[in-house]
Amino acid sequence: MTADVKPKHEHDASFSAIQRHVWFWCVALVVFGFLIWMLKGVLLPFVIGMAVAYFLDPVTTRLEKTGMGRAAATSVVLLSFVALFVLGLVLAFPVLQGQFIAFAQTVPGYVEKLRALSAPWIEKLQTQVLSTPPEKIQQQAGGMAGAALSWATGALKKIWDGGVALFDIFSIILIAPVVSFYMLRDWPVMVAKVDSWLPRRQAETIRGLVVQMDAALSGFVRGQAMVCVVLGLIYAVALSVAGLNFGFFIGFAAGLLSFIPYVGTLVGFVTGMLVCWFQFDGDVQQLAIIAAIFGAGQLLEGNVLTPKLVGDKIGLHALWILFALMAGGALLGFTGVMIAVPVAAVAAVLIRFALAQYLESGYYHDGAPHKRKISAKG
Repeated sequence: MTADVKPKHEHDASFSAIQRHVWFWCVALVVFGFLIWMLKGVLLPFVIGMAVAYFLDPVTTRLEKTGMGRAAATSVVLLSFVALFVLGLVLAFPVLQGQFIAFAQTVPGYVEKLRALSAPWIEKLQTQVLSTPPEKIQQQAGGMAGAALSWATGALKKIWDGGVALFDIFSIILIAPVVSFYMLRDWPVMVAKVDSWLPRRQAETIRGLVVQMDAALSGFVRGQAMVCVVLGLIYAVALSVAGLNFGFFIGFAAGLLSFIPYVGTLVGFVTGMLVCWFQFDGDVQQLAIIAAIFGAGQLLEGNVLTPKLVGDKIGLHALWILFALMAGGALLGFTGVMIAVPVAAVAAVLIRFALAQYLESGYYHDGAPHKRKISAKG
């Protein structure tokens, strides 16, 4: 009888321990999220500094292994990064700025041409399908356009208030490099310190989860950043060679926006085709060239750039990333967009771990914990 009761007590004690762990981590997560929400107004330079430190840590570690001190390696890598960043701005910014201003000045003319082209079709639709008087339709269309413009203005204002208004250029210039330097210099010390705080019984499990999170995050962020830059340069050069107005700006913007799944290609393709249509008066050959450029870019990204620079085992689905970016932007503005992918990577790993635990638990197997079959080799 005792033998039958003991396993029950052990099971109850184990379940109680699991409950305590779940409550502890849930409370910790809520407190952490509340602090992030309360401090969102001052987080941006720190988030940028930490992102730069995380991005440059592998290079610093390799340089340190050559015999250079951590502080010296950090200084060399960070100064080199800043120099390359400034050089890129000096080379690309004048071209991008000029084309952006010219593009913004041309957009109203494109809109007017599009309205003129669509006017006969709208009138035909009015006469053949609709019985509503043209004056009323025009009034309704004007109301809808006003509502759309109001919504767009409100959305832009929300983005500005939630992100760009917090994007204090002086705080980023002054604080972000300092944060990057100290985090990059002290990265191994911080990792060791945090590791010493882990609960001893769950330390190995937590380390394994952190390794998976780092693999997903580094694989996506570092790899996708390189994909965006390379793809943007390819689009920019190809569209410029094709003679498209504002081709360099459209192509580079499409490449950078490729960080958001589907958005970069869609925006670049639609914008490029519209500009090409108005520039060459609907020439089919020119439209085909622009479409071929974006098609070739997608093939290159899917078959060469992403497999080589990102890999296929990051565990982050494109829709999951898209949702994370939209949710982060809605909740925390520009800061939320910055931390959306790291949070998505952490959440994806934790969800997969929780699902695996559930599939091995008695809840899934009708109250009897699942016992894995161990092979002769295992």
